[in-house]
Amino acid sequence: MKTIIEPFRIKMVEPIKLTTREEREQLIEKAHFNPFLLAAEDVIIDLLTDSGTSAMSAEAWGAMMRGDESYAGARSWYRFRDTVKSIFGFEQVIPTHQGRAAEHILFGVLVQPGMIVPNNTHFDTTRANVEYNGGEALDLPCAEAADLDSDYPFKGNMDTAALEKVVAEHGREKIPLIMLTITNNSGGGQPVSMANIREVSRIAHEAGIPFYIDACRFAENAHFIKRREPGYADKPTIEIARETFSYADGCTMSAKKDAFANIGGFLCTNDAELAHRERNILILTEGFPTYGGLAGRDLDAIAIGLCEILDEHYLDYRLDSTKYVVNHLVDAGIPVIAPAGGHAVYLDAGRFLPHIEALHYPGQALAVELFIEGGIRGVEIGSVMFGLDPHTGDEQASRLELLRLAIPRRVYTQSHMDYVLEAIGLVWERRESIRGIRIVEAPQFLRHFTAKFARL
Repeated sequence: MKTIIEPFRIKMVEPIKLTTREEREQLIEKAHFNPFLLAAEDVIIDLLTDSGTSAMSAEAWGAMMRGDESYAGARSWYRFRDTVKSIFGFEQVIPTHQGRAAEHILFGVLVQPGMIVPNNTHFDTTRANVEYNGGEALDLPCAEAADLDSDYPFKGNMDTAALEKVVAEHGREKIPLIMLTITNNSGGGQPVSMANIREVSRIAHEAGIPFYIDACRFAENAHFIKRREPGYADKPTIEIARETFSYADGCTMSAKKDAFANIGGFLCTNDAELAHRERNILILTEGFPTYGGLAGRDLDAIAIGLCEILDEHYLDYRLDSTKYVVNHLVDAGIPVIAPAGGHAVYLDAGRFLPHIEALHYPGQALAVELFIEGGIRGVEIGSVMFGLDPHTGDEQASRLELLRLAIPRRVYTQSHMDYVLEAIGLVWERRESIRGIRIVEAPQFLRHFTAKFARL
């Protein structure tokens, strides 16, 4: 059948507070035109992030009741560790309270001032953790990523020719690791091909450089490979995931994405000596190595979620439901990154609001207007998030000016998405009247979280 249905039934519901347009105008002004500063209860459809916002299953909630809260060596730890090892294949598993904690530990150990960390595209916390340690977060997206309208299937790929040049110029002394983010969040949620993963691995290992994967959305990426890359159509998604990690030396993971969990993450490596150094920092900042800042019940919930995310019926639904929204926007002539990614819809704010220059933040302006129109909360990925040089403080235009609408897993139905489409269409109709935004107050790192804005 052609109709896409949710491969689950709804067992518990949470009411949505419906507000008027006039109320929303007051709310966003009170929040200094920053959706992060809104109270969640004042948001109708919350697409700020898919991180920690998923609906857990009955099985995961049941597992939480089995959680062993022993400080050291709890049963929950062993269930968590064994599940991670069975999917990701790494020998050393280090739990953390979320993905950015894993990044903080990894880069804190490996990155020194003046070093370079190449990535297809760093996301916000990854970049911030590299820069906090004095390194340069170098983005090397593939050339195809520049054409937002093309149907190229793997726009998340790294430019491997550019990577080879960087490695040849700087070598192991200046490059402590090479990283791939799957899927490529800052690049529009686009997947990375297995061929690209293999080639990046080859370049890294021939130069003696460790290769790491930011694995937040590993299952979605693996399922894109199954759907789009020749030779993988008949291969189970879990086997594609295992092949993916077989080329890497380690990974960071936010379990708040492709594990359905509300909190949690982990850091993996095959290097026992490196893991020893990382666990020393873990004990100092997160907790004992068998809980890493998490309750036992959270470890059990993650173990269940990592298995559930690899259900191919769910993954078909996940990718197709996002595609449903993107295709409707394309048909309406509204600028959006295509083809559809897995976890989010990315409106091209630069083309949506071409009269607003980059440093008047079209993505932020669009986020404000979409909240006013429909109570929908998204996040800017553009010159607010990535336009400040952390070393000089200079403002610079980002490569892309996007508004990301991240779709929480198993939370919203098709009618919610139809509502989102209608609201976007209404903003599109009045787009020429929308004004730019200026920053009133902002911190040096990760300023988009807490910055205060005003309309121009």
